[in-house]
Amino acid sequence: MATRVYILIETAVGTTSDVASALKDLSMMKAVDTVTGPFDIIAVAEADDLPSIGDLISDGMHSIPGIVKTVTCLSVRN
Repeated sequence: MATRVYILIETAVGTTSDVASALKDLSMMKAVDTVTGPFDIIAVAEADDLPSIGDLISDGMHSIPGIVKTVTCLSVRN
């Protein structure tokens, strides 16, 4: 079974659309939604294992300009 995470993303002012577009290009992303509230984007990602999710976040996402903060929530049942 795949490992699924929900990633809550805060972006710099004026960068939400660009960040969302860049996230959609990452292969493990299953959904990228722009939302209201304390975060600007909620993304859903799936991978074969937890280390792959770590790589996605540290190598893939943190290199995208405009991402200020992320909170990753691991799904315990999908």
